[in-house]
Amino acid sequence: MGNARARVALTIVSVVFGSLQLGSAEPAAEGVNAILRRQTQELFDAVTAGDSTVWDRYLGPDVVYTDEAGEVSTKAEVVASIRPLPKEVWGKLELTRFEVRRHGESAMATFVVEETEGYFGQVIHARYRTTHVWLRTPRGWRLIGAQSGALRQDPPAVALAADRLEEYVGVYDLTPEIRYTIRRDGDTLVAQRTGRSEEPIKAEVADLFFVPGKPRLRKVFQRGPDGRITGFVERRESWDIAWKRREP
Repeated sequence: MGNARARVALTIVSVVFGSLQLGSAEPAAEGVNAILRRQTQELFDAVTAGDSTVWDRYLGPDVVYTDEAGEVSTKAEVVASIRPLPKEVWGKLELTRFEVRRHGESAMATFVVEETEGYFGQVIHARYRTTHVWLRTPRGWRLIGAQSGALRQDPPAVALAADRLEEYVGVYDLTPEIRYTIRRDGDTLVAQRTGRSEEPIKAEVADLFFVPGKPRLRKVFQRGPDGRITGFVERRESWDIAWKRREP
């Protein structure tokens, strides 16, 4: 009789313990990838809705949040920044290329945010490559780190007249051994750096050129007092590398 009671008690303990375990695990129908994707979409939907409660719920207390402008914010600062949009502005944020790598009780998600925004009667589009770091807590997955960067694309090009294009033709020196040669090919310019393949260069506006497929770089041509081109600077963000035009 005593053994029977012991077996019943052991069974009850096992059932209770098993129920506790099931209660703390993720739902069987929703894996980590699905959970984090859902929560992430909720966060971005809350941005356009101006609902800061979602961010307050999912952000860890010590989150380090770095936005596309390079600004680092605390949880309190991020939550305070979520406000309703002006009536002349609307937005839609969608997630693409969403991938998750789990490492024990933490997980890293990388994805692209596709933004469509109505801004005072105009519609603009932007894309951001974002990385989130999540930590599994007793209350669920919480965001503890984030970093986002804008994905650039080529600007619109403008057509310049043939005589304007001729002004840029020439040889530009970085050093005596490294040069950048620009030639005209019909209504386009083609350039080649020493040891590299030829590449087209297109005008964004007069004296400001870019290489298709390299939207981080600009070539800003410089002119002397007489209006003649003396060289160009190769600009990456705010850093310039100077090239001097070789005299004929």
